[in-house]
Amino acid sequence: MTSQTSINPATGENLESYPLHGAAQVQAMIAKGQAAFVNWRKTPLSERAKLLLTASDVLLRKKEEYAKLIALEMGKTIKEAIAEVEKCALCARFYAQNGEAFLADQTVATEYHKSYVTFQPLGIVLGVMPWNFPFWQVFRFVFPSLMAGNACLLKHASNTPGCALAIESVCRQAGFPQYLMQTLLIPGSRVEEVISHPHVCAVTLTGSTPAGKAVASLSGKHLKKTVLELGGSDPYLILEDADIAHAIKTCSNSRMVNCGQSCVSAKRLIVVESIRQQFEQGIVKAFSEQRMGDPLDASTTIGPMSRADLRDELHDQVQRSIKAGAKCLLGGKIPGGKGAFYPLTVLSGVTSSMPAYSEEMFGPVAVIIPARDEEDAIRIANDTVFGLGGSVFTRDLVRGEEIARNRIESGLCFVNMMVRSDPRLPFGGIKESGYGRELAAFGIHEFTNAKSIVVEKPA
Repeated sequence: MTSQTSINPATGENLESYPLHGAAQVQAMIAKGQAAFVNWRKTPLSERAKLLLTASDVLLRKKEEYAKLIALEMGKTIKEAIAEVEKCALCARFYAQNGEAFLADQTVATEYHKSYVTFQPLGIVLGVMPWNFPFWQVFRFVFPSLMAGNACLLKHASNTPGCALAIESVCRQAGFPQYLMQTLLIPGSRVEEVISHPHVCAVTLTGSTPAGKAVASLSGKHLKKTVLELGGSDPYLILEDADIAHAIKTCSNSRMVNCGQSCVSAKRLIVVESIRQQFEQGIVKAFSEQRMGDPLDASTTIGPMSRADLRDELHDQVQRSIKAGAKCLLGGKIPGGKGAFYPLTVLSGVTSSMPAYSEEMFGPVAVIIPARDEEDAIRIANDTVFGLGGSVFTRDLVRGEEIARNRIESGLCFVNMMVRSDPRLPFGGIKESGYGRELAAFGIHEFTNAKSIVVEKPA
C-alpha cells in the first residue's frame, strides 16, 4: 500500500488519495519534531497559552470548512460536526486559561529547606487516533500536550487522512513552531517503528480494545508511557422511580450521537421490569421520528455509519442476537442504495446469551435489557469486561449518587444525564476500557515528568 484514500460513506465515492510517508520520511519527521521540542520546552507558559487561544480562533473562524470535511470523510451530520469543532476550540481555551495553574510547582511540606514537585515535559507524544470524532479525539491530546511543552505526532485513522492534515494545518495557522505537531500518514502495521524511536516518549491511543492491547504491548516492549481510552458498553440504568419521559429523551439522544458511534453512548439500556414497556414504546417513538440521509443536509438527524464493513459487522451482531431470542422492535434491515447507512434499531428482551448483551454495539442500535429491580440492574451493569461510562436515572438524587459513586464499575458515571466528555473533568475508563485519564488537570499531567525537587542547606 502506497497511499490512503478517503471514501465518502454516504455515497461510497472516493474523495482523495494521500501518499504514505516512507520509513526515511518518518525518521526525518521524528528528528524534526525532537528539534522543535528542544526549543519549545523553553517557551514561557504565557506564550504557549497565547498560541492555544489563536488555535481556538482558527477553529471557530473555519468551523464550517472543517465540519464539511468531517462529514464527508466519516459521515457525521453537519450539525454534529460543527459542534465537534466548537468543542475543540473550547478545549484550546480551557488549557490556555488553566494550563499555567495546572503546571505550577506543588510545594510539599517536609523538614527540608525546600521541597516541591515540578511538572516537566517528556518530549514527543504519539497519538494513535480513531475516526469517530476525528477532530475532538486528536485535539484533546494535542492541546494539553503542547501546553505542557511537548511535541506531538499524529497517526490518525486510515479513513480520515484529510482531517489529520487539516489538524496539522490548524496548528501551523495558529503560529506553533514548524514540526511541533506533525501528521504521519502510515498504516497501523508501521506504528512500532514510531513507538520504538528513542525520541518518542509516550503514546496515547483512543480506539478498540484489541488495538489498545496491541499498542500497550508495543509500548511496554519499548518502555513508553501510555494512556489508553478503549471500547465501552455503557450501562444506563432506568430505575422504577425515574422520570420516564426524561429518561427516554436522554437515552435516545445519547444512542443517536454520531450515529451510535461513540465510546460513551447509551449502549445497554437496563430497565426495571415494572416500567419496561412504557420505556420501550418511548424509545421506538423517538427513533421513528428521526430522519436518515445526507449528512450535509441540515435536516438530517442520522447520517451513514463511517464504513460499510463496520455497518455489516453491526448488522451481523443484530441478526445473531435476534436468532438468539432478542425481539426487534424497529429497524434491523440494511437499506438499499448507496452508502453505509443503517437504520435506527431497537432490540428488546436482550439476555446474556446474546451478542448484544456482551459485545460493544458501535452503531445506532438500542439494546434494552430487562432487570427485576435495582440490585439486578446493578449486577447487569457490572457484568461486562468494559468500564468506561454509565448513567443512573432516578428521582431520588441521593440514591442515584450513591449508586453512581460506589456501585457502578466505570471511569465516569452520571445521574439523570447522558455521559459526555468535558475539558473540565477527567475522562477515561477501567477494566478493558483502558487506563489513564484525558482532560482536566489529570490529562495534562499524564504526559509530564512529575519531578521531585529537594533543596537543603549545607551542614
